Amino acid sequence: MLWRGDMRRSGMMAFSLVEVLIVVTIIAILAGIVFPHYVNVSESARASSMLTDIQEIRSQLQVYQAEHNGQYPTLAQMWGNITNATDANGNLGGNFGPYLRQAPTNPFTNGSVCAADNSADWQYDETLGSIWGVVSAAQIVDLELLPNDVVAAP
Repeated sequence: MLWRGDMRRSGMMAFSLVEVLIVVTIIAILAGIVFPHYVNVSESARASSMLTDIQEIRSQLQVYQAEHNGQYPTLAQMWGNITNATDANGNLGGNFGPYLRQAPTNPFTNGSVCAADNSADWQYDETLGSIWGVVSAAQIVDLELLPNDVVAAP
């Protein structure tokens, strides 16, 4: 066992317990500052992804309507008709579409179920061809999301 005086003589240096505790405290403080920012960036990225998906869905619903005699897909047909080729009457197997490769996943709920109300991952109004993402009320406030893009989950 080497004593502190022996370490100095042999050229080895050691840190005292106080020095080590100070470094650990500084690292903990920096982690406490950085971690909340990382969480907010992650939530913002999910919101941005969802808003991009909403705009893409809305755009493709407009194309669908133009090619299907002014009709939007019904709620029951929503993802099936948007992700597959259809005829002018909305029956599968025609020359129109597909408009999306797959049904988009809501990044806040990790699902792609569409409903006429806010009980699912996406809320869809088949008469207007409008779609909204479903997220918690707290996330709407925290991320400053607009009511024309999202609805609050029950």
